[in-house]
Amino acid sequence: MRISALEEYGIRCLLALAENGVRGQASIAEIAEREGISVPYASKLLAILRKAGLVAAVRGRSGGFSISREPKDINLLEVITALGGPLMDEEHCQKYSGQLEECIHTGDCSVMNVLGGLAGYISDYLASNTLEDIMSGNVLNQAKQVNMNEKPAESSPRVDRNLTVLNKRIG
Repeated sequence: MRISALEEYGIRCLLALAENGVRGQASIAEIAEREGISVPYASKLLAILRKAGLVAAVRGRSGGFSISREPKDINLLEVITALGGPLMDEEHCQKYSGQLEECIHTGDCSVMNVLGGLAGYISDYLASNTLEDIMSGNVLNQAKQVNMNEKPAESSPRVDRNLTVLNKRIG
């Protein structure tokens, strides 16, 4: 799995808006400057996020963009999916069938089992983490604990549950 620039900067734009709160607003120019991206690129990202219902736009002189829900109510899976589509395309096997119309392993594919399982793990991880988790540092603490097998400095029941699931899957 690769995280595209579109997905990364989309998350960053949402975090910038989340810091203003649900009632706070920021203009496209303010977001672009803050994140070090062009105004047209920020505009494209915000249009995608608006279409997905993750941000709201207010027109007019005092308008701008705001986050549509509380950061604790926006999980990373819905953000990544809105920006880049599903982690595993339902038509994956049709796209990689070699020179044939249909993959010769359809129905009994060990590779698909691995890829589908991996996509499931990643989906679970992203779905169990929110923008608020990023803002509070809980996602960073989870990654440190999984990678270094250490206990996060500050932990919550949800972080502990996520770590238990990840540790079972890893080893």
